[in-house]
Amino acid sequence: MFESLSEKLNQTFRNLIGKGKLSERNMEAALEEIRKSLLEADVNYQVVKDFLTKIQNEAIGTKVLQSVDPGQMIVKIVNDQLVELLGTSQEPLQFHHSGLSAMMMVGLQGTGKTTSAAKIARVIKAQNHKVLLVAADVVRPAAIDQLITLGQEIDVEVFADKSGVNALTVVKKALSHAKEQAYDTLLIDTAGRLHVDSELMGELVEIRDLVKPTEILLTVDAMTGQDILQVAKEFHQTLSLSGLIVTKMDGDARGGAVLSARAVTGVPVKYVGVGEKIDDIEPFYPDRMANRILGMGDIVTLVEQAQQKLDMEAAEKAAARMMNGQFNLEDMLVQLQQVSKMGSIKSILGMIPGINQLTSQISDAQAETAMKRQRAIIQSMTIEERRHPELIRSSRKYRIAAGAGVKPEEVNRLLAQFEKTKEQLRLMSRMLR
Repeated sequence: MFESLSEKLNQTFRNLIGKGKLSERNMEAALEEIRKSLLEADVNYQVVKDFLTKIQNEAIGTKVLQSVDPGQMIVKIVNDQLVELLGTSQEPLQFHHSGLSAMMMVGLQGTGKTTSAAKIARVIKAQNHKVLLVAADVVRPAAIDQLITLGQEIDVEVFADKSGVNALTVVKKALSHAKEQAYDTLLIDTAGRLHVDSELMGELVEIRDLVKPTEILLTVDAMTGQDILQVAKEFHQTLSLSGLIVTKMDGDARGGAVLSARAVTGVPVKYVGVGEKIDDIEPFYPDRMANRILGMGDIVTLVEQAQQKLDMEAAEKAAARMMNGQFNLEDMLVQLQQVSKMGSIKSILGMIPGINQLTSQISDAQAETAMKRQRAIIQSMTIEERRHPELIRSSRKYRIAAGAGVKPEEVNRLLAQFEKTKEQLRLMSRMLR
């Protein structure tokens, strides 16, 4: 989402490299470029103005620390202010210490609210809570069916009533059911509604007053631009929101409204949707998001995702073989299969410092196609060839290529890549001894 903003900010920082001190003159030029970049990214005008004032107060006349150049100093100052703008720290979901905790999902229709409800339910379940999803969107029967399907996918019960009763009655029945079945969390998916519809907003107030929720979460579509700020303010004034769930963060929108949300509404972003799959949701960490925007990657999130999605035993065995100089094409195939479990190749690369700035040059489709072809080539080999790649001569290459449906040149490229990787692993192994 923030590719364009990240590229422009990094260009501004590069222009400062080599200057001995942050003068007012070179700072004014840098601040002007930062201002343009943020406004083009659709960040709220007042937010940009306040943001730049804080940077200017911090930066002008600041003496460069020993061995640190102005570009690095500016990156640190901008990073610190960006983290403060985004909310300083990650805001977890709140639960009652005992008894039933209720949470409400609210928002406009079409923002991904029902899918987000299931994603949040999956997160809550993983935290060892017994959660009941409530299908309180009685306006749209398809939403009830959608939630039931999603509930089955994550193995969470969905309370639904298609008899034509209103949403408040559904929630009352769900509340009784939750207490009878010893649930500790009630997650209510409400109908999408416009913030200017006083009757439907009044229905939300009634549900809130009934269940006294620990969380009222507004889903906002990152693709809608600054409109989400007014929507969030109106919902907040009526309901006292506790957090935002930002959907479609994997899209190609400018994303500036997301940066403005905390400053304009005072409501923290708690989770972000990063894809269509049920597990494509991440807690929102302001410092990690700032790192991504400033081109510094996000290794912490990458490691956390790896721990959740990978076969760690297989990964550890492969890593041990790599460091012992026993890396072969079977190990390479395992690595390719592991990476495919992680989801979007582009998003993975975007979390790796140094490589993240290259993500604009490739698409997910291109990366996935390349990996599929590499897997096909290795799978077309015999076990002996995978374990002893030195056996693969000309005739074998033609047979492998035909079996994988590729040209012999691609087999050559993969073998060359394998040898390069193997050599790099040898060097790493020697350095660590």
